[in-house]
Amino acid sequence: MHAEPSSVPPPEQPHGRGAGRAPGREQGREPGRPWYREVVPGAGRAVRGAWDRRGELRDPTSRVAVVVGLVLVALGAAVFLGVLDAVQERDDLASADTPVLDWLVAARGPALTAFLTAVSAVTGPSVLPVVVLVACLAWGWRTRSWWQPGLLAAAMVVSTLVSVTVKAVVARPRPPLSTMSVPGSESTYSFPSGHTVGTATFLLVLGYLVWIRNPHRRSLVLWVLTTSAGILLVAGSRLYLGYHFLTDVTAGLALAVAVLGGVVVVDRRRAVRAARMTAGSRPGDDAGATPAG
Repeated sequence: MHAEPSSVPPPEQPHGRGAGRAPGREQGREPGRPWYREVVPGAGRAVRGAWDRRGELRDPTSRVAVVVGLVLVALGAAVFLGVLDAVQERDDLASADTPVLDWLVAARGPALTAFLTAVSAVTGPSVLPVVVLVACLAWGWRTRSWWQPGLLAAAMVVSTLVSVTVKAVVARPRPPLSTMSVPGSESTYSFPSGHTVGTATFLLVLGYLVWIRNPHRRSLVLWVLTTSAGILLVAGSRLYLGYHFLTDVTAGLALAVAVLGGVVVVDRRRAVRAARMTAGSRPGDDAGATPAG
């Protein structure tokens, strides 16, 4: 016997702009997928493109650094919103909060606890603002230029205000008292980590403002390594001492990256304007890496 051919016609192939598109996807984006989850891949491509043109960072008339700053703002905001979504939905990264906290509490030792308690105290709201104020005043007095110290101070104020506001809006409770090194010593809300926001903003912005005066690959690597070590130390201390969850410190770092991006945009736009004014007033002169004053 021979099977009769089916009379059902084959499915019609799509044509036009929708051809080859995966079911349930529109323009390469899943339905209901938050916009901020699309930002990270795009930011990565933008950073790679900017890195290919890194030689233009020395040119104050180039807008490459401004683009990098905008990418940092978008990337920091996207990561922060992604972590916030995970906290509210109790999935993704938030699913690691309790296991990481329990593991660190079980691994505590007296010597490391004492050291990280000191680190946490130095980078807290009682000491860090004094360090920032002294650093900004000393920097401005030594260089006779207040633009960069003023940017650093403004960045710290903005990051603090954003952190305090987000804490009040999200109102996430701290980890259980039983996990804290000193139970009850922290009475504010948990998300994001203020210690991480403050330290990361200070190290990132200070490192950028120092590096941009004489940008080189070696000094960039040194800045990234030292800044990363400092941020990891402070964020790790807050986790180890049981005062924050993993998502708290991650969100704090993301906010600091967004603030750094804002500083880069403001600083480089000023450099572009100053270079154009200098070129217009004194043709043939070099504007330099950064404007005076």
